[in-house]
Amino acid sequence: MQLDEIDKKLLILLQEDAKQTTKELSHKLGLSVTAIYERVRKLEKTGVISKYVALLNKHKIAKDFMVLCHVKLVQHKKEYIQQFEREVMDLQEVTECFHVSGDYDYILKICVRDMEDYRHFMLSKLTSLQHIASTHSSFMIAEVKNTLTMLM
Repeated sequence: MQLDEIDKKLLILLQEDAKQTTKELSHKLGLSVTAIYERVRKLEKTGVISKYVALLNKHKIAKDFMVLCHVKLVQHKKEYIQQFEREVMDLQEVTECFHVSGDYDYILKICVRDMEDYRHFMLSKLTSLQHIASTHSSFMIAEVKNTLTMLM
């Protein structure tokens, strides 16, 4: 889909705060409320806007111990990859999973309460998944940048 400059500005505003009303957006972009409404509907209908979510404060919900866990599978067989990906979807501690190139096959972003919680997750959940050859964990010292905003 081809986005014009107004669509791009609208998307940036919505990424900053999706709860803005069409009236607020219309004032910021100099368009009518109806024009904004129609543009947002078009962006939703075409899948440019895939969904709206509430972002939680990890500190307030005691899930601020963040781990990047590198996972290597035993083999790169199609069925092993598909099974791992299915199983990792059920692990609520895993907030993101990336299939990557390099020494490891996957990088998991895991958010838990503390080191003890992570150890419990590793021993009772992650290591129970089949076809894992090895893991390597890195622990977050400080969050330098965390944004979901994509500029056009």
